[in-house]
Amino acid sequence: MGRVTTPSEEDSNNGLPVQQPGTPNQRTRVPVSQFAPPNYQQANVNLSVGRPWSTGLFDCQADQANAVLTTIVPCVTFGQIAEVMDEGEMTCPLGTFMYLLMMPALCSHWVMGSKYREKMRRKFNLVEAPYSDCASHVLCPCCSLCQEYRELKIRNLDPSLGWNGILAQGQGQYEREAPSFAPTNQYMSK
Repeated sequence: MGRVTTPSEEDSNNGLPVQQPGTPNQRTRVPVSQFAPPNYQQANVNLSVGRPWSTGLFDCQADQANAVLTTIVPCVTFGQIAEVMDEGEMTCPLGTFMYLLMMPALCSHWVMGSKYREKMRRKFNLVEAPYSDCASHVLCPCCSLCQEYRELKIRNLDPSLGWNGILAQGQGQYEREAPSFAPTNQYMSK
């Protein structure tokens, strides 16, 4: 794949062969740039780490009600997402208010949005794609919020219920599974 080197060339590069520009790296199969220094060793880097998102960034039509709500008042969708991601520590009204203040006053609502997107990615081991968290919230904040909302909903963490609603829904499942009658060897007395 690469050029054959002589022992003197290998010794000058700490025993590693020198790779010629334009020839593919033997480990990554990616050609080395012609602008790389002569002793450049290409790193074996895996850029797509994690699982893919359940829906795409621009699949807003998958949940039309949320898409309309997010288009009109994105701060509400952010508040719902923040409440679920913080497991109830930040309430929806507080998250909504903080996002609302940052939108017109500082034009920096993307800072909070990208932080919660990163938090979601780390929690669910999601890939940072198609753009970085920051770029997603700067360039298309409504699409980013919709994608995060759909991801939580698909994972049975419906942001519209709020954190207490999700907990109540989880407890309701266990109550349905419990027997509704006492075991035969037990009885109640006064």
